[in-house]
Amino acid sequence: MDSADLAKLVAYGTGRSFDSLLIARHGKIVLDTYYAPYSAEIPHIINSSTKAVIGTLAAMAMKDGLLDSTDHPMLDFFADRSLANVDDRRKAITVQHLLDMTSGIDWREPTDGRPVTFFEMERSRDWTRFVLDRPMSNTPGDIFNYNSGNPQLLSAILTKLTGMSAEDYAKAKLFGPLGITNWKWRKDPQGISTGGNGLALLPRDMAKIGYLYLRNGQWEGKTLVPPAFVERSSRATINMNLKFEPAFRYSNYFWALPNRNVYMAVGYHCQVIMVFPALDIVAVTTTRDFYPFGVVTDYIAGAVKSDTALPPSPEGATLLASAVREVSTEKPGDVGVAPETAAAISGKVYTFPGNGLGLKSLSLTLTGSQPRIDVEFFDRDPTAPSRKVGGPIGLDGRYQKGDTTPAGVSAAKGSWSNDHTFVLNRMILGAGFSEQKYTLSFDDEKLNVRGLDWNGREVSVDGGSWRKS
Repeated sequence: MDSADLAKLVAYGTGRSFDSLLIARHGKIVLDTYYAPYSAEIPHIINSSTKAVIGTLAAMAMKDGLLDSTDHPMLDFFADRSLANVDDRRKAITVQHLLDMTSGIDWREPTDGRPVTFFEMERSRDWTRFVLDRPMSNTPGDIFNYNSGNPQLLSAILTKLTGMSAEDYAKAKLFGPLGITNWKWRKDPQGISTGGNGLALLPRDMAKIGYLYLRNGQWEGKTLVPPAFVERSSRATINMNLKFEPAFRYSNYFWALPNRNVYMAVGYHCQVIMVFPALDIVAVTTTRDFYPFGVVTDYIAGAVKSDTALPPSPEGATLLASAVREVSTEKPGDVGVAPETAAAISGKVYTFPGNGLGLKSLSLTLTGSQPRIDVEFFDRDPTAPSRKVGGPIGLDGRYQKGDTTPAGVSAAKGSWSNDHTFVLNRMILGAGFSEQKYTLSFDDEKLNVRGLDWNGREVSVDGGSWRKS
């Protein structure tokens, strides 16, 4: 692969908020890049690429003789439940329909819009029952409709088949053989591993899953996934009807671009595992934004020049090394001179009423040798306790890493824009979300905070009281 071409791809990732970029060919890592402040040792939430792992586990259960066929009727696994809206269409749903997003269950979760029904499921007390009780909108097998309830049902089925959670089954049958030791996986209120999202892996471990598929389900000479399951995934034929990329096809929770001979596990904000069978390539991206799939796949394929090693290219190697160094190193920035306000507000705890930012309290310590921030957020579930997170804050233009949260590692930096205004930048490294920027305006004993909520709307909230910490 041409180093100069790969350098262009590394640089492209900067404009698309990449956290990491990994490419392996012929079983060897060609490129392994981490965009600061993200780093290699932090697991990254892979969002809907979790679905591909659930599908892989279903295939392994079939190989183990626990699942007789993907044509098995779905309702057979829930005979112990009293269900609403059971009709002939619901009885016709099979495991394969769940894998192909063609179950016909009524669901609003467009790939280019707000996942309304997904949020409703997450707010319900029993996710499996919520999905099972949804009405039917189509005959199973007729129409593709993106639906994270399908893999949630499959995760519940895996629990019934194996007697353990999907996470524990993965630990024994998938993660163990692949040498994956660092992961996190959410559970629903009943303790079932989330099927549609919620798994966090290191990028290198994401690549191992891709390599398992690239080698037709084999790992170190042993067949872990039935080759027929891999074949169906790689040659997906179900039209996803996507406006932004009409060529996409789907099967077994994998997206495929047959015209580019690539298939992939895809998670929100482009947490992607790409497999290029003809080029013998696996590629992984973790990002905080979307990118055009065709552009990135063309970058990768275009860097391939030969099936064997290329002659040395010192110039190309220098370009690639420089590009990697550029994205992996944070640069100090102009943060302004600390005003007298810094000392006056340090150590105070500002509290806030309910607001669109979810901010409950905030405390800054901006003097001394160990500046830090402590923030408390209201939980989206009003019955749940608030969430506290804190740690060092960079005052030199560079992020400092703090507490580990369920979503990733908290990081913060800040600077003074004038004597009474402090600009705070926060990230949760590995969560796959954009940087949060807050403008803090101090006025005597009050604090006004301005920032964007999760829908991109500007919110302004005043701290009503404070006390010494």
